[in-house]
Amino acid sequence: MTAHEQTILDLIRDVPDWPKPGVVFKDITPLLASPEGFAAAVDALVELAPGPIDVVVGMEARGFIFAAPVALRLGAGFVPVRKPGKLPGAVDEQSFALEYGHETLTIHTDALWPGARVMVIDDVLATGGTIGATAALIKRQGAELVHVAVLMELGFLDGRERLAELGADTLSAVITV
Repeated sequence: MTAHEQTILDLIRDVPDWPKPGVVFKDITPLLASPEGFAAAVDALVELAPGPIDVVVGMEARGFIFAAPVALRLGAGFVPVRKPGKLPGAVDEQSFALEYGHETLTIHTDALWPGARVMVIDDVLATGGTIGATAALIKRQGAELVHVAVLMELGFLDGRERLAELGADTLSAVITV
């Protein structure tokens, strides 16, 4: 593990039994509060980009925090994927299961274009539901999902395998636990 990866890992706090018993929530608040830690996280995610990227997509809410600065650093646009009722105008939506419930995500129907090279950024890959739903939204717009990068992968939840089944098989994680 590199020094940057250790810094990032040391700044992510485990919160047991939240939002429900049995779930260990990965709290990135201490990481974000550390200028060095936040910079290390953004740098590490930028390094995972596989070449030119047109658009970086980030999901509500913690994915936004990392996707926007990564987009700026890559010279790409940023597109938010949000919960229902948060985007004005015409949207496409995708529902999915979480490890502790169900959720729906939306994207503007004109957010992407056919052939756009898209990179998805999120903080944590758990079961793959959020990223899988986002991948479906991207592909329905005809864009090319070229890579998914996450700050932390919870390998014991097999999210990577689920994403491969959904056709989102180009994934990198800064840290895997």
